[in-house]
Formats: sequence, C-alpha cells, structure tokens
Amino acid sequence: MAKNFHQNSQFSADNSISHPRIAKPSSEFYTVFSPAEVLEIIHALETRWEIPLKYSYKGQGAKIWHDFYQKFISPKWYRKSSVEIDLLRNSFAYIYENISKSSQVNIIDVGAGNSYPAKEFVAKLNQLNKINKYIALDISEGLLTVSKKNFTTWFPKLDYSNQQIDIENSCIPANFSGNPKIILHLGVTMGNHHNRNQVLNNFRKSMDENDLLIFTNEIGSNSQWDGIARGGCKYHAEAIYRTIKNTIGIKSQDCQLIRKYDLATDSVVANIKFQHNYTINFSFQGIDKSIEIPKGKEITIWRHHKYEMPKLTQELESAGLELVHYTTNKYSSHIMSICQVGNR
Repeated sequence: MAKNFHQNSQFSADNSISHPRIAKPSSEFYTVFSPAEVLEIIHALETRWEIPLKYSYKGQGAKIWHDFYQKFISPKWYRKSSVEIDLLRNSFAYIYENISKSSQVNIIDVGAGNSYPAKEFVAKLNQLNKINKYIALDISEGLLTVSKKNFTTWFPKLDYSNQQIDIENSCIPANFSGNPKIILHLGVTMGNHHNRNQVLNNFRKSMDENDLLIFTNEIGSNSQWDGIARGGCKYHAEAIYRTIKNTIGIKSQDCQLIRKYDLATDSVVANIKFQHNYTINFSFQGIDKSIEIPKGKEITIWRHHKYEMPKLTQELESAGLELVHYTTNKYSSHIMSICQVGNR
C-alpha cells in the first residue's frame, strides 16, 4: 500500500543538510577577550583551524585550570609533590651554585598560574636571603589574582608584583631587569605552545648573560602515544571543550571531542569535530567576520608536544640558548631544562 509523504519533507531534509548551522559567541566571550585577541582567534581559525590553547586560561578558564590543578596535579597524601616541585628540588644545588655570587635575584614566573609549583623553591631561596623580588606573569588576569592571594599569604614580607602578558607575543618587560633573573616556565606549558620557537626567542631576548631560564616538560616520542587520554589530555581538554561549546554557541549534538596524534605538529591534540556545516559569526567593536566550517572539519583546542633530546637542543640552539644542565624524574617522563644565553 502506497504511503503519503508531506510534499516538503524531502526539501526540508535536504535543506537541513545543505545550510550551515549558525553559532554566535556569547556576550561572556566578548567580555573575556579583547578585540586584538578576538582577531587572533579568528586568524588562527582561518589559517590553521585552531583556537589557541593559551586563551583557555582566561575568564572562566582560570577557575577550570585551577580546579584541574587542585584535583589532579597538586600534592596528595599518596603523591607527596608534583613533578615540577621534585625537579626543582633535585636541581636546587646547581641553581644555587650559579647564583651564589649574586647578592639577590629576581624570580620571574612565566605562566605562573596559582604560583604553587614555585612555592618550595622560593621558600628555600628566601631563607638564604637571595630573593629581591618575585614577579608572576600570565596571560590570565584570573590566575594572577589567585597567584597574588597565594603568594602574599605564603610570603607576606617578600616583594611581589604581577603583570598580564602573552609570552608567545611578548618578551618579559624590561622594567623587571636590574638583578640577575631566574625565569621559571613550569608545568608542561612549553609543550602546549603553538609556536615554541617564538616563545624561546622571546625568552632569549629577555635574558642577560647571568640569567637562567628553567622550564619543565614531558620527554619522549609523541608518535608512540597509546591513544589513552590521561591528565590534561583528558580532564583539561574536556573542560575546554565544554566551555568553547557554551561560549561560542555550538550545540552538543553537532560536534564531538576527538583526541589523536597529529603528524604535522608532532603533537597529541584534542579537536572539536563538526558533524554539520557550521558558520561562526564574530561581531564585536567593529569586527564583523564569519568563519565557515565544513562538515567533518576538526578544530584543535588542546595540544601537547613531548620533547626528544635532539629536538630540544636544536630548538634551544636555534633561539640562541644553551642547555647547561638538565634533570629527569625517576620515570624519565619529565625533564627540567636549565638554559643560559648561548654563543651564536
């Protein structure tokens, strides 16, 4: 027996497929990001299909990261200290030997977050009367607020200041010079940057002969990732995914979170994969731009690069830096690199 269909049913189905869904970033999105940052997000989407991870630490993202740190990274009864704290502890004798001839140093904590990873290190140097000033630098005003509250509680007599900067786009402000500097870049932040070479060059331009750059990161082969999401790849990426959907206006049923190894960047990435054609309309303070995203396209929202030693030394040398000392943890999964200005 023949069945009757509504005459517009086929048209409606085709229409839903051919016409893109429309997403419009919320007022919260435009409150968090400056016009320059909105333009950089648009440029990253247009040129490399990415929303830079660094912007996930702004606004509500500051609380997301702080909660992630408190729950999954900070010391617990079964984990006495974080990897960064252990590596700083194991490297302390070398660091102190290098600054022993200086009366005092400035500690510049780039990507300071809540400042907790630097706490024990600062306490040791402070007991030795070696600290002139502690400066927290971060892209996130929210995290700088947390940093200030924590640090001034721990060390009420130490000189503290902070400033919002993006180390991918800026050098360390010149007004923090005057004393030899110990520049900290802790966590695995170096491996999260889109442009590591630019970051290293900005550090090099910020350094004098007696300064030290100390950063931590994972080591190993990215391509041997086992496909299991752990740590930041699981919990932080999931939180970023939820936030981006909410603030940009993408419906949950229209996308999914994909994690994979990306050969082009030799990194493990987390991507939003779109199940339908989408248009994101940006409209803010003279900015009027639409980004067309075809069905099946993936947008990178989280990334992490592990270093293999030859690649690490190569990137440092290209930036004019010399690896003068390094320490690994007992599992050889993380490294603390200590660098000085190199000879070009």
